[in-house]
Amino acid sequence: MREIESLSALHTLLRGAGPLSGLRLQDLDLTGAQEALMRRTDLDGLVVLGGHHSQALEAHLRAHGALVFPTDPQAPVDPYRSTLYSPHELYAGLAEHGYGATPDARAYRWSRRADDRHDAFVTLLRAIHDDSISDALDELVVGVPTVAVMGGHALARGTGRYAGAALLGHRLASAGLTVVTGGGPGAMEAANLGALAPDEPSLGAAVRRLAQVPSFEPDLSAWARVALEVRDELVAAGRGAARVRSIGIPTWFYGHEPPNVFCDGIAKYFSNALREDGLLARSTAGLVVLEGAAGTVQEIFQAATPLYYSREGAALPVVVLVGREHWTRGVPVWPALTALAAGRPMAEHLHLVDSVDEATQVVLDAS
Repeated sequence: MREIESLSALHTLLRGAGPLSGLRLQDLDLTGAQEALMRRTDLDGLVVLGGHHSQALEAHLRAHGALVFPTDPQAPVDPYRSTLYSPHELYAGLAEHGYGATPDARAYRWSRRADDRHDAFVTLLRAIHDDSISDALDELVVGVPTVAVMGGHALARGTGRYAGAALLGHRLASAGLTVVTGGGPGAMEAANLGALAPDEPSLGAAVRRLAQVPSFEPDLSAWARVALEVRDELVAAGRGAARVRSIGIPTWFYGHEPPNVFCDGIAKYFSNALREDGLLARSTAGLVVLEGAAGTVQEIFQAATPLYYSREGAALPVVVLVGREHWTRGVPVWPALTALAAGRPMAEHLHLVDSVDEATQVVLDAS
């Protein structure tokens, strides 16, 4: 079984002598390949996932044993996409019509309407979409050391903690790690911003400019517009950087939390459960947890479960909580973690620190 995700790969196959049976054509515009495909009859088991094709080509494919999976022309997303989202893709139309007209906002409304109507077809398309996103994410991070940075979505731009989270992301990415976050605002945005910035002076300037719109509430459109401007300037300043420095993994489940724009790729899911698992499972180089509330606590214990059941000698990522007062008294997660870890291998992989400098050093020492 071979997935064909580019027209160049398809044309190479069509010029060869090998059979097309068993291939998966994912999200391709087959218009330019129609003539060549219409000449082929070795199509049994070929699967066409979305994309564009004529009715004549579809009839020919089906007549020779191929399966053609449809989409919904009304859907604001492509369920068979083969790549992650770009920030400008999710925020298309923002400047002209505001956030409510963007694909990101429309996808949330489409998903919620389907829930209200118990629409099985949309439920199926959402599941296919999320699996496609997982596949694209796997291809992007395979063999790449990644470190997750967690933290609250309410952290405002212009605060010292926001600047600290941005510096953390920058130093981790500058050390060769790929920073992965939940892809939302607050601490997540700060870490992705830091990873994107080519140097500390440009990061400082970006932090100061973003402080003009501290929160996505009440004006989400203004919050996103200034961020896109800053992003474009940072990308231009860092032109030539080839590797992926950061990824955001947000979810439409939390429709009130917009995705931040400072990622190299956005893996946005409809299912929050798949999103959470995908985020933590890919954090091979460690997990840094900044101050947060319920959502952040959930992620801590979700990460702790595989550590708890691990065996002696297993390769485990470090988990670093930043903020002694917060995690021991404000939200007393640390006592629970250390109680669970007592006498187990996971105890060696838990760390409680007070600064992003300490957190960075713990992760780098463990990498």
